[in-house]
This record gives sequence, structure tokens and C-alpha cells, in this order.
Amino acid sequence: MARYKYKAIAPEGNTVKGVYEANSKDDVLVMLRQNHHFPIQIKEQSTSKEIELNKLFTKVSVKNIAVFCRQFHTMLQAGVSLISCLDILRQQTESKSFKAAISQVYEKVQQGLTLSEAMQKYSDVFPELLINMVVAGEASGNLDVILNRMAVHYEKESKIINKVKNAMVYPIILAIVAVVVVIFLLIFVLPSFTGMFESSGIALPLPTRILLAVSAFLTNYWYLAAGMAVGFIALVTALVRFPKVKYILDGLKFKIPIIKGLNQKIITSRFSRTLSTLLSSGLPLLQALDIVGKIVNNKVVEEGLNKAKEDVKRGVLLSVPIKKMNLFPPMFISMLTIGEESGSIDEILDKTANYYDDEAETALEAMTKLVEPLMLVIMVFVIGSIVASIILPLFDMMSTISI
Repeated sequence: MARYKYKAIAPEGNTVKGVYEANSKDDVLVMLRQNHHFPIQIKEQSTSKEIELNKLFTKVSVKNIAVFCRQFHTMLQAGVSLISCLDILRQQTESKSFKAAISQVYEKVQQGLTLSEAMQKYSDVFPELLINMVVAGEASGNLDVILNRMAVHYEKESKIINKVKNAMVYPIILAIVAVVVVIFLLIFVLPSFTGMFESSGIALPLPTRILLAVSAFLTNYWYLAAGMAVGFIALVTALVRFPKVKYILDGLKFKIPIIKGLNQKIITSRFSRTLSTLLSSGLPLLQALDIVGKIVNNKVVEEGLNKAKEDVKRGVLLSVPIKKMNLFPPMFISMLTIGEESGSIDEILDKTANYYDDEAETALEAMTKLVEPLMLVIMVFVIGSIVASIILPLFDMMSTISI
């Protein structure tokens, strides 16, 4: 099959463009006429453009997914056809990778695939949760309702992510400033004292000798230092991708005092909201747990949920293995138990998610207030140590001269 780029006039009178896979131009004409489009131009597209298009397929932000779901829901509720919704969405989306993916979904749906089947082909762009929810929406005939739930879900998720990012801005700026100041002192300030120290003939303290050696290395072999820094960052990035390393790091998030409470609240909120959304949309509990395990983005929790699924298969209430995990707050366990006993677990979890959203926001503010002065203390200590290592030999030189 070849790819054909077409331009046509829609029934509403507006000009539409797209790419369609077909055996011949005649097949493209048939597709356009079936959709009541008047063809203007049809050209075969080279395969090189398809390769370039596929290169654009990367993960998109949660905010883009939230906007996509919200706009999709609004248009479907207003009575706009599925094809027209996708056409409008692909035209107004600013992200190049997302625009390319929506365009491909638009073409696949025109070829006869369902929306979920088309989205599944581009699972690198569309989240697994969204695809599964679209499947449920198509099966129940309530796709607009499902998209509204997904819009709310991703809007809340985006809000939490943005708050975490905003909370880390100031500490990151302080860290960058500290590194820049240290490098400036070692490369431009300390070398000016080297000749003075050598000519004085006094015995330099160990900290000063270490700093002089580091300064000489950075000055004379800066390219090696830069290469080592890049290599270290690349090594850490590669190690984090290993499942065992990620499992250890995710476990530490539940043990480090500063971030333990925040991490627990964010994961509890994400778990509650996602499970509530899935269950309220009609997905079975076991399938929902499988999806939630991947959404929480924590290997320790994911492994615990996999074990919980086995207990649930044997007829055990979900709250029992969740409690054994010892990762979630006691209040969440109590709310989950109440939901199971009352038969309204989706409603209870939705309220619980809203509660822990607020708790996570409060924890973020508290952590920010704690981290900011801590970063300042560390920065002052590091820079002060360097300055002290420079000043101490000067005092020794002055005492020698006075004698």
C-alpha cells in the first residue's frame, strides 16, 4: 500500500488536508466521497516523509493529553462526528509529535479502525490508561463521558506535576549558582594565589593543597573534566533505567525523611484517582490494578500491586494486601475498606484522591520551605570552605613576615 496526500472540501465548506494509505488513487477518491468530501488534489507521498514523521513520535506532556481529552469531549458532546473531531484536533495542536500522532489516528479511523485500535498503534504517544478507557467508552457507547473523566484525571495529574516542578525551581537555581561560583573560584581566583603560595615556602594545609590540585586539573585539563562530567551524567541516567536500580531508588523514596511523606501522598492520590476512574468506567478490578501498577510510576508499589492481584483472584478484599504492603497511609486503608464494604469503592476513592491532592500540595509547600534554607546553608558552607582554604595560608604568610 502507498500513502497519498490529499486536499478536499468538506461538506461544511472548509478545506481539509490529510494522508491516507491505499492501493491506488481510486481508493482515496472512494474514501473521500464516502465522507462527502469533494477532492481537489491527490498526490502519492514518498516513504522518506513517513520515516521523518515516525521520528516525531515521542512522549507528549500530560498537559497536552489533558487538553486533547477536554477538547475531544466538548466536541463530541456538541454533536461533532468522531472524524471531524480528530481533524480539528490535529489542526490546532501545537506539539509537532502530538500533531503527527493525531493525524495518523485520523487516517487509521478513516480506514475503518476504531479510535482505540488506531491509538494503540501509537502507544508511545497515547498513555495506556487513556487507550484502555477509550476501549471502555467505545464498548459502553459513552465515549464523551469517558473523555470527560480522562480530562479531569489528566488535569489533576498535570496540576500535581507542575507544583512539583515549581517547588524544585528555586533549589535547582541555588544548586546551579553554587556550582558556577565554585568553578569560578577554582579556575579564575585560586590560580592567582598559586605563585604567591609557592614563593612563600610555607607548608600549605591539606585542604589548600587539594584545592590547588583540583584548580590545576580544571585549568589545564578542562576538556577531560567536562568529559568526565558528561560521562558521569550519562552513566547515572543509564543505571536508573535498569529495573533493579530503579526498584532500589523507588524504595528509598519511602525511607528518606524529607521526601517520604510527599512521595507517599502523591502516589496515594495517583493510585486513588486512577483506580476510581477505571472502576467507575466499568473495568474489572484485576484489569484496573494491572493498569494502575504502571501508572503510579514506582516499581515497589507496582510489585506490591502484582502480589495484591493474586490475593484478589483468591477472593481476598483488596484492602487486605494493600495494608500488608505498608506503603499507603492508614487513612487510605480505612477509606478503601469502607468503600469495599459499602459497594461504592469508586466514589470513596475519588474523594480520597481529592483529599490527598490537597495533602500533597501542603507537603510540597512544607518541603520547599525546608529545602530552600538547607540549600543556602550547603552553598554557604561549600563556598566558605574554599574561601577559608585560601585565607588560612595568607595568615601563615603574614605571621612569618611579622616574625
